[in-house]
Amino acid sequence: MKKKKFDLSGPFAFILAILVLLIFVPVNLIAGYYDKVYDMTPNKKYTLNEKTVQLLDETKDKEIDIYYLGKLQDLKDNPEYLSLYHTLTELDARDNITLHCIDPDKDVETASSLDPTGILGVSELDIFVKCGTVIKKVQAERIFQKVDGIQHYDGEELISGALKTVTNGSLPTVYFLQGHGEKSIYDPGTENYSLESGYGIYAQQLYAKNYDVKELDLDKEGAIPSNTAILLLAGPQQDLTDNETSLINDYLDQGGSMSFLLDPCETEGRFKNIEKLLEKFGILMDYNLVTETLPVLQFRNREGQQDPAFMRVEFIDNTAAENDYTEDLTSELIMLIDNGAYNAGISNTRSFTYLPEASFPGASYTEVSPLIASTPDFTNGIENYTVESTPMGGNEATAAEAEQLSGTELYYGFYSYNKLSGGKITVFGTSEPVDTEAMCPTTSGVQTLILFSDTWLYDTDESLGVGTKLNSYDYMKFPSAKKAESTIAVIVIFPLAVALVGLIVWLRRRHA
Repeated sequence: MKKKKFDLSGPFAFILAILVLLIFVPVNLIAGYYDKVYDMTPNKKYTLNEKTVQLLDETKDKEIDIYYLGKLQDLKDNPEYLSLYHTLTELDARDNITLHCIDPDKDVETASSLDPTGILGVSELDIFVKCGTVIKKVQAERIFQKVDGIQHYDGEELISGALKTVTNGSLPTVYFLQGHGEKSIYDPGTENYSLESGYGIYAQQLYAKNYDVKELDLDKEGAIPSNTAILLLAGPQQDLTDNETSLINDYLDQGGSMSFLLDPCETEGRFKNIEKLLEKFGILMDYNLVTETLPVLQFRNREGQQDPAFMRVEFIDNTAAENDYTEDLTSELIMLIDNGAYNAGISNTRSFTYLPEASFPGASYTEVSPLIASTPDFTNGIENYTVESTPMGGNEATAAEAEQLSGTELYYGFYSYNKLSGGKITVFGTSEPVDTEAMCPTTSGVQTLILFSDTWLYDTDESLGVGTKLNSYDYMKFPSAKKAESTIAVIVIFPLAVALVGLIVWLRRRHA
């Protein structure tokens, strides 16, 4: 008796197909409705980092609004931007966070409320994070960046940092010290940043980098505010008071940051309190005005006239392998200057000098280095400096010291970093590159360095350590082409050959 073959054709196949449809179609519809995602990527591109989750748990009592200036569906439909889509939707799933997707060209009122001053700029695909009255912008171009052809996603890192900032209750603030004859950042009688005088344009540039910017009379206030990111002393005509010096000294000892823009001035007597603060960081202030005697190293001033007080300078690169410096404030700027983006000039500046090594307390754990130096002349094949140092301000002793500096290499900017306390300072011998009434294209390099150094003093991008997320690819390296060919034969050609043999056998026996 012949065995019956189990027949998978005909009615049985039809019934099986119906059962498959009844099971898998509803499952697919349910999965699509709930939009459930299982993140199998090695670096969890589509899932919030545990550090972000911890921050969200800590701030769950605060009402937060996130504004995405674009269409969420566009992110979902584009695989390259899917990581941002999942970051935003996971944040929106939190009870205390509301996601708003707006078109800035159509919803002008909302867009204007995000940038009431008009300084930050509102562009398509930007993100704004808001808590109470504190708003921080995340620029669209920083969210995705391609490096060596690989898409880098920094969105979660930037958004989580913005969340941390706005939930703190205030933006990190740069305070311009007042009370020593400094110019203002405001128009007279207002709190609007001036576009015509003083340091108003510089204040706007800082504001655009997500700092709040205000003035502070420290003697009247009696304390340094807790939200201080940077203290900025620009163009003082008088010394700090003893009380101010004590407050600033304590602030720096606790890891604070300060920028000094110390123009030459004719005030008689030494600025002993300013000197005291600088010397603690290994820097001596010279009482002079430096000019350049060699015409080829002179630049033009605002009136277009060649001016000895406008000098070509060198920006010092501390990234060279032979030194032990850890901080880099100039390498990017040097590249930009080499490419013609900025001019390497400085105007109406004083100079500064190193304190002898190990001659000040804390020298063993303080990194101090010049940023800007005189440009040498090599006309006769020998390094020669042609600067002239004219005494200005100070006393007889400082005047004698200043006269001896002519014809030597001089430094016009320094940074110093106390690695034990975390205190940081930058010092420049002029404020003209950021003074609205004195800004000049020939000094654009120094202006940019001052802005770069502010970011070094205090970076407004709060970091939770989420880091960059990128696509991961598996790859194989072969020592030779022959080895690659043999490997391809094993993993590709051999399986194809087996499959081909199987197909031939099936074709010959399919009617057997």
